Amino acid sequence: RGGGGGGGGGARIGPEGVYLWVGAVGARQPRLAHQADRLANPASVIKLVTSAVALDVLGPLYTWNTPVYADGTVSQGVLRGSLVIQGRGDPRLVTERLWLLLRRVQQLGIREIRGDIVLDRSAFELPDTDPGAFDGERFQPYNAQPDALLVNGKAVFLSFHPEPTLGVARIGMEPALAGVDVPTSVPLGRGDCGDWRVGLQPDFSQPDRLRFNGHLPLSCGDKTWAVAYSDPASFNARAIAAMWRELGGKLTGQVREGRARPGQTPLLELVSPTLPEVVRDMNKHSNNVIAQQIFATLSLAQQGVGRYEASREIVQAKLLERAGCGADELRIDRGSGLSRQERISAACLGRMMQWAWASPWMPELLASLPVAGIETTAKRAVSARGRAHLKTGSLNNVAALAGVVDGYDGQRVIVVAIINHPLAGSDDARAALDAVLRWTLDDKDTRP
Repeated sequence: RGGGGGGGGGARIGPEGVYLWVGAVGARQPRLAHQADRLANPASVIKLVTSAVALDVLGPLYTWNTPVYADGTVSQGVLRGSLVIQGRGDPRLVTERLWLLLRRVQQLGIREIRGDIVLDRSAFELPDTDPGAFDGERFQPYNAQPDALLVNGKAVFLSFHPEPTLGVARIGMEPALAGVDVPTSVPLGRGDCGDWRVGLQPDFSQPDRLRFNGHLPLSCGDKTWAVAYSDPASFNARAIAAMWRELGGKLTGQVREGRARPGQTPLLELVSPTLPEVVRDMNKHSNNVIAQQIFATLSLAQQGVGRYEASREIVQAKLLERAGCGADELRIDRGSGLSRQERISAACLGRMMQWAWASPWMPELLASLPVAGIETTAKRAVSARGRAHLKTGSLNNVAALAGVVDGYDGQRVIVVAIINHPLAGSDDARAALDAVLRWTLDDKDTRP
């Protein structure tokens, strides 16, 4: 039963590796349950918990503000003192919005800073973690660590534009980073595009010097590559220094870390997109960094400082209060799923979705989930194409999905299916999950 319905292939995944909870919206009891009370690693499906608790605790109108202070006097375009940028956890302080923030500073009359640009990151108190500790992929953007002042996810976007007549591909990088040398081009070569990143033979070991020792196949055409910067601790300072100067601003001091003085009135505040927009970005693209930013914001909003342990307590209390989940049904880590320790029972997740469905912010949560068979991470769920909103998750030994299915006769059905098994990344696992979706779509007895 744990792997049936997939043309026989699912038989290699035994029932002991499968965790299921399926029930109609509003139903007191599930229609289907298997090992539903046992803890399982849900991978990125845990983002549903982060989403629901954030929408309930913070509210659908919540925004992150990034205040900027002029710590000195301003006269004739000159700030005699320091400009202070105070991070407050904004998950979407991307390059374009950083440009807007600095441009607004200049529009308010500051063109030259005779002092420093001070970056205040004190809103989060989180442990320093090696970005490569999880899986050894330190240059993958999904491994970037959360930050109260998270500039562009601490990642750069490299672009490669072939110019066949010159035999090279032009290289661009956004955002620019002060003090970082990037080659202007890389040779073009023959062959299939294939794994073109490996063919470039990148060397990112030196923070102030990116190098490519290989070539780009001409057959690739234009390519872009998101890369986590090798020295995340200096990323904010480098990006802000470069952008300030690109905008024509002058700086006599340096970009450094520090704190805003208490009681100051902001020169301006940059306001983020609303929480539902950010949750949509997180769930549609399964963005781990955004999830951890939101998770830390839970305790920041309630206690004034973002800490993992405090946010865990908030999540556990909310699921106990609203979904009736016991303390033994949930082990939350950082709320993103990029964890070997995170656990939840299928029953707890199912009851949480029941609570979410009955909540006033349900439309915002549902709209954040990819449409099965069509969008982003749910494209593979072809058996429920266009008839389900699903959050999926995958890690080594983990495959999972959860969401809402349009079942028989228009009845909405909550489905949770988790596989923890060495074959979780195989076609067998996909067949098993597909079988659960088909059963949910076809079952005629999912009435509340």
